[in-house]
Amino acid sequence: MSTQASSNQSANNSQLKSQTIVVKLGTSVLTGGTLEINKARMVDLVRQCAELKNQGHQIVIVSSGAIAAGREHLGYPALPNSMASKQLLAAVGQSRLIQVWESLFELYGIKIGQMLLTRADLKDRERFLNARDTINALIEHGIVPVVNENDAVATTEIKVGDNDNLSALVGILCGADKLLLLTDQSGLFTADPRKNPDAELIREVKTIDETLRKIAGGSGTTLGTGGMATKLQAADIARRTGIEVVIAAGSSPNVIVDTLSNTPQGTRFLALEESLENRKRWILAGPASVGDLILDDGAAKAVIERGSSLLAKGITQTQGTFSRGDVVRLRNQQGQLLAKGIVSYSDTELGLLIGKHSTEIEATLGYAYGATIVHRDDLVIIQE
Repeated sequence: MSTQASSNQSANNSQLKSQTIVVKLGTSVLTGGTLEINKARMVDLVRQCAELKNQGHQIVIVSSGAIAAGREHLGYPALPNSMASKQLLAAVGQSRLIQVWESLFELYGIKIGQMLLTRADLKDRERFLNARDTINALIEHGIVPVVNENDAVATTEIKVGDNDNLSALVGILCGADKLLLLTDQSGLFTADPRKNPDAELIREVKTIDETLRKIAGGSGTTLGTGGMATKLQAADIARRTGIEVVIAAGSSPNVIVDTLSNTPQGTRFLALEESLENRKRWILAGPASVGDLILDDGAAKAVIERGSSLLAKGITQTQGTFSRGDVVRLRNQQGQLLAKGIVSYSDTELGLLIGKHSTEIEATLGYAYGATIVHRDDLVIIQE
């Protein structure tokens, strides 16, 4: 981009209403494909963030790289490939990484605040709200939140899984307008550009379907945990809550600044027109689903087309173990995911209620928590 073009773009961006942008930086971006944290690359990323802040926008950083930073600081030790080793490297690297972020933002007179999250922080409704209040308080005081998964204590059971999905959840927490997923690829292509020279960049995505998921493929680097497939998952979560998503190359000049243009770099995922209310955002973002309810054709149609609550009579089968208040997946007879919602009865109770009318619940169990199994207010339509 020329200097004049960049100046014009900055002038245009300054006229936009204040927006909150979550910038997710993968390990491959922070290392430049090497084994070391690339501070020169980080300087330029911070410069762009500072430019947007000076225009009145809010920036949230979701930073990978703690394990890579720890490995570098310890001189690349030979460690077993275990969770404990990764937690060790993360414990060492997290403090190193936050120091770098702090020193670089300080060059522009910007303060940062560190937030470490796990799935457990988002699963519980009260802790979800506390995390939301904290990140919003930082933003309101002009402080840039720097968020990472708490790898030093997280286990397989409570890990969000990757910083792509974490960034989508962070976007939901802070009510972001845009989510920028920076990677070592220029965006989502029609095929793997590393293997197919005829692959073309997909500039805009309105619908995420199975064809697009197959195109996304697997992980692209040995340095990080995320690949294009996890970025697609993150984009799907974020856009359902009204957040526009862009996947682009972190090495590209002014990629962060260009996020606010009408033609951002990379692949742009349009937000769905109707964003979810706060409770439904938590259902989508917070708890991991622990079971499945299989619906008959009539119930599936009622839930999807009419926005109805789910009744016991429309359930043909339950899968998994869950309790009252857990989040479960609703699937049709073909196994297609239709929705997620908070279930009013446990799997044991539902085993006795399947196919019964709502009026039979109390007679069957000896008590009742209501006529619906998943109420429409506790249900989020997903439909693959």
